[in-house]
Amino acid sequence: MLIQIATHQPQMLWSIVQGTPHWVWALLAALLWLGATQMLPRRVGLRRALLAPLALAAFSAWGLASAFAPEQAAGALLAWLLATALAAGASLALRRTPPAGVRYDAQALRFALPGSPVPLVLILGIFLTKYLVGVELALQPALAHDAALALAIAALYGVFNGIFLARAARLWGLARAGSQGARTIDSRLHAAPPRS
Repeated sequence: MLIQIATHQPQMLWSIVQGTPHWVWALLAALLWLGATQMLPRRVGLRRALLAPLALAAFSAWGLASAFAPEQAAGALLAWLLATALAAGASLALRRTPPAGVRYDAQALRFALPGSPVPLVLILGIFLTKYLVGVELALQPALAHDAALALAIAALYGVFNGIFLARAARLWGLARAGSQGARTIDSRLHAAPPRS
């Protein structure tokens, strides 16, 4: 219905935007800030690097569970998990290592990350999916019972989340390798006999 409104009654789009609760725009501003900060080189801890993909996965799961009727939500959540796993697997198969410029300091437990627009695009994709589904369901409440729509939205969320989780998995692998290397160096230093 949104496409029909946009093509036949574009003035209604402004009414939809005006009718959107203020907290939604505050959330969008926070997500834009989060995505924009990831476009700049930065240093982040392991927890923070892994938190964003997990938080956005939870946001996607909530988006599915809250949008669709219970009889559709369970299947949609399973489809989302499958799509997430497939997208993460494909992303990891295409690129096993983090992008150039990513470094992990095992002593400080921090990553040095180059800037990238990819997180911003994924964050906006998840937000816009949730927003547009919410608008569409407000205009056509019967769609909450549409299994095909629920599965399509679940797959879309899954692709976004899978790419994000693959990125986190690459960082986790780098951190594990860096920590093991630091432990090996540490044990060699402590095991070395004193020089005379």
